[in-house]
Amino acid sequence: MSAEYATFGLAPAMRAGGVLADGGYQVHRDFVDFIVDGRPLLFQLSDLDAVSPLASDVPPAIFTAHVRSLLLEAEAPLPGGRYVIYGCPECADLACGAVTAVIDKEGGDFIWRDFAWQTEEHADLQLNGYHGIGPFRFRGAEYRDALGSLLGAEAEAPRRRVLLIGARVAVLAKLAAALRTIGIGAEITHDVSGVPADELRTYGAVAFGHAIGEEQRATVRRAFTAAGVEVAYVVGLAPIVPLLVAQIEHALDRSPVEQRRLTRLVAADGEAGVEVTSPCRVRLTAYRLDFLYRTRIHEVFDGVLEAGRHRIALDAKAVKGESFVVARTAGGVLVEAMAR
Repeated sequence: MSAEYATFGLAPAMRAGGVLADGGYQVHRDFVDFIVDGRPLLFQLSDLDAVSPLASDVPPAIFTAHVRSLLLEAEAPLPGGRYVIYGCPECADLACGAVTAVIDKEGGDFIWRDFAWQTEEHADLQLNGYHGIGPFRFRGAEYRDALGSLLGAEAEAPRRRVLLIGARVAVLAKLAAALRTIGIGAEITHDVSGVPADELRTYGAVAFGHAIGEEQRATVRRAFTAAGVEVAYVVGLAPIVPLLVAQIEHALDRSPVEQRRLTRLVAADGEAGVEVTSPCRVRLTAYRLDFLYRTRIHEVFDGVLEAGRHRIALDAKAVKGESFVVARTAGGVLVEAMAR
């Protein structure tokens, strides 16, 4: 086994939820990702919609059990000393598939090896092994310090609540319902002056409708500043619920910018410019309101892109008039208005 060391760390990550073009929903999940040699381990695997066991919405006792398991302070959950590294973001059921690996100790070092895609109790390394991934040897102190930081002192939980402020109550109600469906809390208000500071501190973002003027927005910002909390502010591009959900999902992304997979989106002259940092599936969806104010949704691209910058031609019918483009990967989402 190689004596070379890999660095080990942790960073907040997100599985972006959303309202999909076919009417389905994708659940929002916040989790802690494993950073190996400065990059999320998830990016080194095939394009995968998955989360680590260290998800923010699991009960504290289970979260702690997962951490102690990775520290080898508990018996491996799967035969052969195998541990779940990434699992299904919807149900965490092994039957849906999971990335597993053997975790060993050698002297003071921790070693992750024999990565595999597993759907049954026993892994078939020949058929489903991730050949070329690992083994990774981590220095014991670095490894224990990173995982140990998740124990004891309670980490700040992601604030998955959004305050919606706008004039169109029907749109706000639909938006709130959609956000709650994907696991994000949402409340509607017109005035935050009477909201206690402790309540304001539970929000991670504020979304303003177009009808809310700058004076009212400034008043809201002052209220959050006085409460001593930083939140993301979103100005809705159009009264289109899936589009607004995508804007809010982007605002809630807590992952370090330098460790995101989807890093750039521009939309102009009938083209979309997309940049990704590792091979992944990218979906582009165009939204617009027609002359009867009905929402029009077009899936304009769905495919795997290699790392780098890409120019993608868009169907002229999908982006005529005032339109907006959403780029989505499993771990992130970007939104841009189509420039003319």
